[in-house]
Amino acid sequence: MLHTARALVRWLTALTGFALLIAGPIMIGVGVSGQHQVTDQLTAQQITFPAKGSSGLPAAQAAYGGQPVTTGDQAKAFSDMIETHIKEATGGLTYSQVSAQYLAASADKTTPAATLTKLSGERQTAFMGESLRGSLLSAYQAWQITYLVIGLGIAFTGIGAVTLLGATIALASARKTRQEQPTATGSIPDTAATLAEPGLNIKAGQ
Repeated sequence: MLHTARALVRWLTALTGFALLIAGPIMIGVGVSGQHQVTDQLTAQQITFPAKGSSGLPAAQAAYGGQPVTTGDQAKAFSDMIETHIKEATGGLTYSQVSAQYLAASADKTTPAATLTKLSGERQTAFMGESLRGSLLSAYQAWQITYLVIGLGIAFTGIGAVTLLGATIALASARKTRQEQPTATGSIPDTAATLAEPGLNIKAGQ
């Protein structure tokens, strides 16, 4: 019973290692494919950072000057640049704050038309900027997830290889041990003569 349980554990370990060894490369492939999809979607948007040295490029994003946005890291940097521009345009206010000011000014009949125009422009700028930021941040999050999937795939591949190797060695060792065990004594004799023992008067053929 104990021998059967040990053999079952060895085979289950081997199957687990084999499954991980298969799943690992598949996960790596899925992660790489996901990165290609993110790149294709960002490339289709044709988003490009302002040229180096231009006034529209903040110092924090100076290293990306003139580059097209094709990766998750670039998408995150571009979203940060948009946030900077929004704050500059609205005086540090968010879209909800600018929108609240615009609605309050619209309800006040004494508000000058120039003020309404200014608030309306800031409101639209904040809305469009936040919408683009949301899309870029979604692309960045998807990009980060692909790294996680690729990393897990590499880990599964390594763990699966080690597990399968260990289980294979254990199975081979157990099989060799069984083959090397001596055969049991007391086999059935072929003739009656072999039953004769010293001190007994038994002759063959009787």
